[in-house]
Amino acid sequence: MGELRVSTDKGELDLPLVHHFLSTEAYWSRGIPRDTVARAIAGSLCFGGYVEGAGQVAFARVVSDFATFAYLADVFVLPAHRGQGYSKQLMDAVFAHPQLQGLRRFMLATWDAHGLYARYGFTAPARPDRLMEVVRPDIYTASAA
Repeated sequence: MGELRVSTDKGELDLPLVHHFLSTEAYWSRGIPRDTVARAIAGSLCFGGYVEGAGQVAFARVVSDFATFAYLADVFVLPAHRGQGYSKQLMDAVFAHPQLQGLRRFMLATWDAHGLYARYGFTAPARPDRLMEVVRPDIYTASAA
């Protein structure tokens, strides 16, 4: 296992790699346009995970006001690098970041990584009747048609 180095320097991000993964492999953003990914990165605190000799292998971004609320999005580790503890190291870096301390609410949506996120205190909403959402799961693929 190579050492994972986590950086919040957006200049280090491999935008083509992030876009390719999000648009072709991620169940939540299939078909997302590259310019949408670029705008999302520009408006977020991003975490890139890098392994020497392999380049960028992981990514996460946080949308926040850095005072009361944050939303964790687009977390991934490339398939060839899974099973090496990188997702935990990436999440450790997210939760240690000084701008993300003392928040009243930190949210995310996941279909398949409940075990990972539970380690960091995430639970199902205590009062789901208080939460509302607008969901457009096919927004990227429908607009391309």
